[in-house]
Amino acid sequence: MVAQLKLITALQRIDTEIARINNRKKMLPGELAKLDETLQVFCADFEKDQKALEEFNKAHKEREEKLKRGLENLKKTRERLSDVKTNKEYQAMLKEIEVTESKNSSMEDEILIIMDKLDQIKKQVKVKEIELDERRHDYGSKKQRIEQELTEMDAEIASYLEKHLLLKEQIAPDLLKKYDTIKIRSHGVAVVAVWKEICMGCHMNIPPQLYIELQKDQKDIDIEYCPHCNRIIYWEDQHKKGE
Repeated sequence: MVAQLKLITALQRIDTEIARINNRKKMLPGELAKLDETLQVFCADFEKDQKALEEFNKAHKEREEKLKRGLENLKKTRERLSDVKTNKEYQAMLKEIEVTESKNSSMEDEILIIMDKLDQIKKQVKVKEIELDERRHDYGSKKQRIEQELTEMDAEIASYLEKHLLLKEQIAPDLLKKYDTIKIRSHGVAVVAVWKEICMGCHMNIPPQLYIELQKDQKDIDIEYCPHCNRIIYWEDQHKKGE
């Protein structure tokens, strides 16, 4: 039975490793999705700034054209002053010139405000463009690392499954059946160590006599179970384990 205990203990270690790797595998797609979401949020923010830049460029161009037309109208109106026949017409044209000059002045003020805003957005877009390149590079590197890790884990699981199959072939069917039953009932852990009369599965004290039995080095030692959690138990020298 000692050999069977060693085999079932080894099987548990493999199952524990497979479970650990599978748990990690389940987390990786989430990590990748989070990285992708963060990048997409930044991209959307960057595109928003680019759109704002386009709109301000358009507004700047429109006002420049309006100012150009206003200046042309002002020039033509002044040129027509010499053709005025009456004082009434003269005063009307002076008023028209005043209104046009006021509009042109307001347009110049708007252009200055837009140019100042344009300068700010251009700087902001430039900074974000550099950051976006860095984020994309970082995302690509992390994605590649995660994909590589997934590939390595698949290979590791395949290797463990081969060992798992070989071990199962050497374990007595009734013991294997008990192992599977306990594992399902005990969250994947059917075999645990005992140290200083404490079961490492449920952390309860086992009877002193049972603890003594576990420490015997005999070929005919029986498979023992924790009286509290019913897991298969074996004695393990924690001092030697830590060496």
